[in-house]
Amino acid sequence: MAAEKTFRIASIPADGVGKDVVAAGRRVLDTLAAASDGAFTFEWTEFPWGSAYYAETGKMMADDGLDQLKDFDAIYFGAVGWENVPDHISLWGLRLNITQNFDQWANVRPVKFLPGVTSPLRKADTTDLDWVVVRENSEGEYAGLGGRNLSGRGPGNEVALQTALFTEKGCERIMRFAFDLARTRAVKKVSSVTKSNAQQFGMVLWDDVFKRVAVDYPDVETESVLVDAMSAKFVLRPEDLSVVVASNLNADILSDLGSALAGSLGLAASANLNPERRFPSMFEPVHGSAPDIAGLGISNPIGAIASAALMLDHFGLHEQARQVESAIEATTGAGHLTRDIGGTATTDEITDAIVEALRPALVR
Repeated sequence: MAAEKTFRIASIPADGVGKDVVAAGRRVLDTLAAASDGAFTFEWTEFPWGSAYYAETGKMMADDGLDQLKDFDAIYFGAVGWENVPDHISLWGLRLNITQNFDQWANVRPVKFLPGVTSPLRKADTTDLDWVVVRENSEGEYAGLGGRNLSGRGPGNEVALQTALFTEKGCERIMRFAFDLARTRAVKKVSSVTKSNAQQFGMVLWDDVFKRVAVDYPDVETESVLVDAMSAKFVLRPEDLSVVVASNLNADILSDLGSALAGSLGLAASANLNPERRFPSMFEPVHGSAPDIAGLGISNPIGAIASAALMLDHFGLHEQARQVESAIEATTGAGHLTRDIGGTATTDEITDAIVEALRPALVR
């Protein structure tokens, strides 16, 4: 880059191990900036929102939190959830509050099999596996429509309604995103995940839109697979996968399965994108707040650091993103592993190793 560019990033470590892994990712990004000869810098603003904030205020984030965030170039998020706050309140009060209101409708979750990490999937020992789950992130099963009623009837008589929302616009834009992504990959294929045999309205609409959109991408192979069959395919035929597009709930479950097959949820990165860039996008590891190991310094920072690489891509810093990914691979390949993937390294030790692996690329 010819002139200095400052990227303003809102940091929200939130709860548990989120604090440790966000700090690790920030260190990696700042290492890149320091070696860029002033080509780019990162300006960080940290927000204290999360379950501790809830304990003090009764809210997961400030009332004007969205206004505070809307002018940043990106949001770097840790993890949310703690025993003092019911999970549905912590999630809707912070993370989903951001993704819904900033229309971050494309959730990208790569499934990466790293060298040196043992996969429970035997096929990973002999087959190159690499796919990405594209998740519709604004509607579907997580639209938040419904309610609980009739509690006045007494115990055992309350009724809860949870309505899934599928719109042609929502389906089409995530499918076109998936097809466009597939065109950039070595294997140009999109697998649509559905359950239209049982969900005869919303998922039949999903299927119809997929067939219509596919006509515009004759160079991309397609398939439509029921979600239960796709869960089996993740295990039995993962070499057939390239881009998997699915609704909010189905993609959430399948992407966790993919990360587990790769070795650990601690490895999983994600990007919550507003592709039109009307709002900032948010980058976060897939894992939760892990209260059982919070504060022990042993959490796996790779998911957060890989999420930072996705943020670099979003900023147009593609070379730097590839450098971070290569440094992660060099680190695990050299046997530097945290406990969740069979090693003994601490969070700081893994971060040190990734920074050290970056140095040769930075001094070229």
